Amino acid sequence: MGQQQTSDRGRATRVSHGWGEALVAVLAGLVAMVVTAALGLWAAGTADLPGGAFPRVVAAVVVMAVGGSVELSGDAGLIAGTNADLNVLPLSVTLAGALVIASGFLRPLRHRAVAGGRELAGWAARLAVLWVLALIGLSVLARHSFDIPLGQGTIADIGDLLDASPKIGFRADIPITLVFGLLWLVGLLFLALLVSRKAPLPARLVRFQESVRPAAFAMVVLLLAYVVVGVVIALVVAATRGNAAETFAVILLGMPNLAWLGLTLGLGASWEGRVDGPFGLPMPQVLDSVLRTPEDSTLNVSSLSDHDGRAWWLLVVIAAVLLLGAAFVMAVRSPARMRPWQHAVHMAVALTFTVLAICLVARISAHLGLSLLGIGDLGSDLAGEVTLRPHLWPALGLAVVWGLVTGFLGSLLASRVRRRGEV
Repeated sequence: MGQQQTSDRGRATRVSHGWGEALVAVLAGLVAMVVTAALGLWAAGTADLPGGAFPRVVAAVVVMAVGGSVELSGDAGLIAGTNADLNVLPLSVTLAGALVIASGFLRPLRHRAVAGGRELAGWAARLAVLWVLALIGLSVLARHSFDIPLGQGTIADIGDLLDASPKIGFRADIPITLVFGLLWLVGLLFLALLVSRKAPLPARLVRFQESVRPAAFAMVVLLLAYVVVGVVIALVVAATRGNAAETFAVILLGMPNLAWLGLTLGLGASWEGRVDGPFGLPMPQVLDSVLRTPEDSTLNVSSLSDHDGRAWWLLVVIAAVLLLGAAFVMAVRSPARMRPWQHAVHMAVALTFTVLAICLVARISAHLGLSLLGIGDLGSDLAGEVTLRPHLWPALGLAVVWGLVTGFLGSLLASRVRRRGEV
């Protein structure tokens, strides 16, 4: 009886401790995302938004960063209308939260070989419950409306005459945000288990770790390396050309968007899009120059080189070096008995999924316009559009080729290194 009571107390203590650790992990991830978003928006010059809107905009950015939906709405009087939409992921905010939450998820699981599926599911469920509560709070806070100044001239006179005072607002769609925010968390926890060598797996999945974990880890290293390179380049540009505030806004809000776009461009992939009107998204001047055309433009190494000849060696050489490095890391972490062709296949599959994920999360769609009597967008000071979408299938095909080549070469390089493989 005494032993049973001791066991029950121990089990209760572990459960209580599990909830405490889950709360710390969720709160730490939330703080990391809020701080990153707030600093990025402050650097972008939005700290002085009227009506105490800044905290609400920060909450909206965090909601968007986890895949949530923020709907834009407009009103411009009885016979006028505004229309707006925004679909972009601030991946710097996403990455900050993902790294912190993944670390909190993996911390209690270290130094164990195997864990039961029920135990892992229970630990993930505690995180999910607290994460849903956090999403609800963010979604409630993420709503506000702004007046759009008409400026001067004919458009302003028409607006005064028709009492068309444009307003635009935003609010988070709570049900959609909860669904996609929860899917984001599940995907993050699953990826964390795939990447970490020290995290235990259910017994049924242990046999897959030798082929999956080294490749998954190599892709995470590749993506983080691209972000680091992007940050270094951005800091150098800020130091030599000025515009420090704008550069820090790019780093804190959208550096992975640009860096991982550069990865696909370095592979030879193409994107299509345009930038029209007075506003755009934080991006290097060369990208804005390529995309700011009356019609959709093709964005690739060739079109970038027309504006900056360094694009050829900068994008392609960086891609080749970092991909080869990722393939080497994958081979070193794999069992020594694996053949070079197996490394090539693993690298090709992993890189293809990575490029697919980039193409899904890095696309952009944004539009703002004012219409009177239902006729078009009026005035260059009111209308604007930014779009960016990938040529998906060619990008995936190029990922397969690059993966096969770099995977094979990385295996040859690793053959001279002592490898421990998966434990």
